[in-house]
Amino acid sequence: MLWRLATVACTMVATVVACEAARTVLSIEGTRFTINGRRTFLLGISYYGGLGARRQFVRQDLDDLQRLGFNWLRVWATWAYGGDDVSAVTPDGKPQEHYLRRLEWFIAECDRRGMLVDVTLTRGEGLGCIADMRAHEEAVKLLVNALRSYRNWYLDMANECNVGDDRRVTVEQLEQLRAFVRRLDPRRLVTASFAGDMTEKDVREALLVVGIDFLCPHRPRHGDSPAETAEKTRKLLDIMRRLGRLVPVHYQEPFRRGYGDWQPQAADFLADLRGAVEGGAAGWCLHNGAERDNPDGQPHRCFSLRTKRLFDQLDPEELTVASRAAFVLD
Repeated sequence: MLWRLATVACTMVATVVACEAARTVLSIEGTRFTINGRRTFLLGISYYGGLGARRQFVRQDLDDLQRLGFNWLRVWATWAYGGDDVSAVTPDGKPQEHYLRRLEWFIAECDRRGMLVDVTLTRGEGLGCIADMRAHEEAVKLLVNALRSYRNWYLDMANECNVGDDRRVTVEQLEQLRAFVRRLDPRRLVTASFAGDMTEKDVREALLVVGIDFLCPHRPRHGDSPAETAEKTRKLLDIMRRLGRLVPVHYQEPFRRGYGDWQPQAADFLADLRGAVEGGAAGWCLHNGAERDNPDGQPHRCFSLRTKRLFDQLDPEELTVASRAAFVLD
């Protein structure tokens, strides 16, 4: 009995300390995000394999990001690259303790700095994925309970949920997952990212059936995309007005270098960001990843942060974007 009381007491103390430490609160006000009550455009960067990075690397990258005006990062709770599994949860939804602790440390470090974290799950087969619906519920429960005391993160409960492969999560399953999160933590902001431009049917299902808190469309990756973003954003806002529910449009994964034949230049990224701002979006990401055409995938960028930090892997075009992005918001 005494050891049980001691365990409960320790848990209560840890929770109180974590709650007192939580400094950064992400909320929504209409079509905008707020940080500690202040309307803020979310300017972020992909940091997918961040749970495998050395703490020194993370601190250095966060220092650079803050200096340049960035305020959020996208980190995956299910991530494996080149056989290196740095997932916080296993395919069956159980904790991978070392990386779960790293995720909590990462969120706490960002919380201390006034920064936000996108925590993403993806359905699929093998390492770095969630195997099925049962495991998906287990993973959601694990993350929400483990990170409950921090208010500086949101959950992307299913990356590109509409894709017709192993990533697919049905509207009915998304509705169940959203309701599950709401029961566990009513204040937690939740989305489910979408591959491609969303139709009115897609938006209706996402907002009125599933009940996500904001839209995360992954726009097409081609040379005309930057010029289309403003108008595509306005169309989404118009659809939401007709449906009677307005939420933020958050571009958490636009195009990137190393993905296909089109190699966007700094001007393309900045034009896309400018279009997002002018169209009324609430957030945008400097997306990055490995080089598909290189046998070893170098530079890996955010896909692998084991041996090099992100800012030591970004190429000159990406570094130019990083240095100029915040000026687009002025």
